[in-house]
Amino acid sequence: MTRAHAEEVLGIYQAGIEEGNATFETAAPDWAAFDGARLPEHRFVALDERGLVRGWVAVSRVSARAVYAGVVEHSVYVHPATRGQGIAGALLRALIASTEAAGVWTIQSGIFPENAASLALHRRAGFRVIGTRERVGRHHGVWRDVLLIERRSPAVA
Repeated sequence: MTRAHAEEVLGIYQAGIEEGNATFETAAPDWAAFDGARLPEHRFVALDERGLVRGWVAVSRVSARAVYAGVVEHSVYVHPATRGQGIAGALLRALIASTEAAGVWTIQSGIFPENAASLALHRRAGFRVIGTRERVGRHHGVWRDVLLIERRSPAVA
């Protein structure tokens, strides 16, 4: 994922935001903010045969504390017109390979309980629900729960 992908990546992010069950965010940030918040070595885009971005995955640090050096939080988004084609699964596999090669032992994320497709995708990729953060934040004025999920790497000891 590079600056060249910015418009398409942010467009896909905005589409997910507008659907209402992907994130607490209400608008995609500008590229500088997006880019600065994500680790460059663990972000990927899925391109179609024309070179258009059809999905993306990226991670952020969970904490600057050394004890959490092997824990990242991820996001994965797919263009609405290309969902159900295995893109998100391929992106997660690339992310898992990348993070494990770098010694990352835990990938985590928060998912709204209503986002059944994302929960199923993550279960297939080896993630598990570790708990519910009840009423953790307001989204358009409504309290929302978030399921905390994680994938603990069996390859990183």
